[in-house]
Amino acid sequence: MENDKLFLCRAIEIATNGILIGGGPFGAVIVRDNKIISEAFNRVILNNDPTAHAEILAIRLASSVLQSRDLQECTLYTSCEPCPMCLGAIYWCGITRVFYSCDRTDAERAGFSDKLIYNEIMLDPSKRKISFIRLTDLGGKEVFRKWDELENKVTY
Repeated sequence: MENDKLFLCRAIEIATNGILIGGGPFGAVIVRDNKIISEAFNRVILNNDPTAHAEILAIRLASSVLQSRDLQECTLYTSCEPCPMCLGAIYWCGITRVFYSCDRTDAERAGFSDKLIYNEIMLDPSKRKISFIRLTDLGGKEVFRKWDELENKVTY
């Protein structure tokens, strides 16, 4: 648990340093076998990229360093509870442990509210604030059929 506290303190330090150069107030560290694999701070404003959250950037770097999209053996340390986008990425890459300091209510008090997104995710697409229109007769399912044909031929 002592190392977990050290890694989480590092994520907080990265968030603080990121603020000083124009990043958002979020930092993340990914660790495997008690060794830091990647670290990142929020670069949404710096990169003009709404997906450049600290957790996403750390996941991208860790995947590149490890040459794998599977991060099951890694732990994420982040200065704040991950947003819905980052939460999805955490599940997609297989990380099974996340340590965080602040939570979504702390983030909301600082002007970073994800309430709308959490609420929208639960809705049927037809009931969301953004129009989601499904067109089913354009061959989209053919892509999945081709994927299924090639599935046994592709190695990861």
